[in-house]
Amino acid sequence: MATIDASFTPARLARRIDWLGRAATFCYLSVAAGQLLFTAFILLFYYPSSLSGHFERWNSKPLITGFVAGDTVGNLFFAAHVLMAAVISFGGLVQLVPAIRGRWPAVHRWNGRLYLVCALALSLDGLWLVWGRGSWMNLTGAFGISLDALLILAFAALAWRSARARRFAEHRRWAIRLFAVASAVWFMRVGYMAWGIATGGAGIGDAMDGPFDLFLAFANSLLPLGVAELYLRAGARGTPTAKKGVAALLAVGGIIILTGSAGAWMMMWSPYL
Repeated sequence: MATIDASFTPARLARRIDWLGRAATFCYLSVAAGQLLFTAFILLFYYPSSLSGHFERWNSKPLITGFVAGDTVGNLFFAAHVLMAAVISFGGLVQLVPAIRGRWPAVHRWNGRLYLVCALALSLDGLWLVWGRGSWMNLTGAFGISLDALLILAFAALAWRSARARRFAEHRRWAIRLFAVASAVWFMRVGYMAWGIATGGAGIGDAMDGPFDLFLAFANSLLPLGVAELYLRAGARGTPTAKKGVAALLAVGGIIILTGSAGAWMMMWSPYL
């Protein structure tokens, strides 16, 4: 009778490399680096001018509608928008760190509540700025921003509901989707810069009405949301090939994000360099 000599079998099977997990970590760190730079810019540029009441300084940066003399309500809404943008940028990054969620659950819960409140306020504020104040250059861009605001409202509600029901795996999925769409304005900045570096600005119109502008008006939220969805599905029940494909996509995305973030940072501070 044939037997198997166990002495020739390895004592421990070689551990498979988790390429999906590594790529997701790299992509997260790329996003974190870019959003921390963005947060620092908001804190250093918009906070001093907004809190001191010197709203006219906003207009030293390219804005669709920044400070408008006599428009007190509109100026205050814009100030609230940029001030909360720093909170949501930093707070979202904190929410996605597993170590904080595991070691300091109270921090995760309260930061999550603050994040949800700011996400809801930002989306409603953004809708008013677009349709109440008229802060848009073309209807496609206005509809793109409005779609993003509606997605934020929906995903925030679903993330809150699943957390209240203690369905934490489901809550994590909705929270990741929420983070993807809540970062849409930042993704737009990074997308513009990365595309400009790669193509010299091909397809970008003077009134943000070029082919790339119209694409990015919706892709700034739907593209990261789609990538997040692929990651969630590959991690849950994807084949090894699918996981490697999504890992490659995340790695490329991380490189693009780093490139666009560095370019955007240099552009934001170029007048002072």
